[in-house]
Amino acid sequence: MKRKTSAETRAGIAGMLCNLLLAACKIAAGAVTGLLSVTADGVNNLSDCGSSAVALVSFRVAEKPADKEHPYGHRRAEYVASMCIAFLVLVLAVEFARESVEKIVAGTADVPVWWVYLILGVSVVVKAGMFLGYRAVGKRTDSDPLRAAATDSACDCIATLAVLAGALLTQYAGFRADGWVGLVVALFIGWQGVRLLLEAGSKLLGQAPDKALVEKLRATLLSGEGVLGVHDLRVYGYGKGVTFATAHAEMDARLPALSSHAVLDGLERRVQEETGVIMTLHLDPVVLGDGEAKELETRLRAAVEGTVEGMNIHDFRLVRGKTKKAVFEVGIPFDCPASDGEIESTVARAVRLLGDYEPVVTVERE
Repeated sequence: MKRKTSAETRAGIAGMLCNLLLAACKIAAGAVTGLLSVTADGVNNLSDCGSSAVALVSFRVAEKPADKEHPYGHRRAEYVASMCIAFLVLVLAVEFARESVEKIVAGTADVPVWWVYLILGVSVVVKAGMFLGYRAVGKRTDSDPLRAAATDSACDCIATLAVLAGALLTQYAGFRADGWVGLVVALFIGWQGVRLLLEAGSKLLGQAPDKALVEKLRATLLSGEGVLGVHDLRVYGYGKGVTFATAHAEMDARLPALSSHAVLDGLERRVQEETGVIMTLHLDPVVLGDGEAKELETRLRAAVEGTVEGMNIHDFRLVRGKTKKAVFEVGIPFDCPASDGEIESTVARAVRLLGDYEPVVTVERE
């Protein structure tokens, strides 16, 4: 983990120094020549220094150990940093668009000198190198802020190319193109900022877990000795490398409690060793010798599980008293269009049609 943080930190510092140098050169060139587009491009690079600073802070915050106020660690700080970078990209897009519209309306076009082309050309090469470097380190360390910085560098590279192309057209073709080109680039940069913002925001809110990971967890749990079934598997992510999961494991109710506990305890350790996920298991005892309950469950499954794609019935048990109660849970997909109340009514009606049973139904979105 420290090696990862060190690589991220070095990449962030290198990027900040490059942006600072490019910003100084462009702002100075813009001030001397009066080229507003060059000055704006320099300010763009200067804001990237702020992005790098935000990323550096996020790396340090993310590595802080868990504490009383944050018992699950600080790994989500990287998502917050990615959102900050996305906001900066959007601000730059709006500013670039405003400057471009002003140029189009004014109809002015300053003619650059040769060394301005040199500065812009070097900037394109440096930004392309930063994009490749950020992308490589971000992929190796699985860092969202560095991936965001890579996208930002690519946008900066395109923006500088647009400024360069506009200047060339203005000087050699007599067409005042820099304003129009700048507006197109601003829209492109804005789209990139929106994409980064949506991606980081989705992760911060809590995305659905990776399907491959879920299937791996389910297969591992079902391989446990005496485990008859698994349901209510839920995975909670708190940033890269910090994942928790809970699940209900069905086992024969006749087994000694200590034996069942030992199996589940071993499965929790195995899951953490193989996937890094911190698993907590709940034991659901299943009465295998109750023929009436088993027959009723089988008939109920046949009657209702096909009505909604992905529906499953679990935790079924028959409670006998003055009235026989069929107690169970119904799992349905999150994207099921029917409401929980509609599902509950449908399933309860099916239970009553199967005999003199009082249904006790709990509907869960899975």
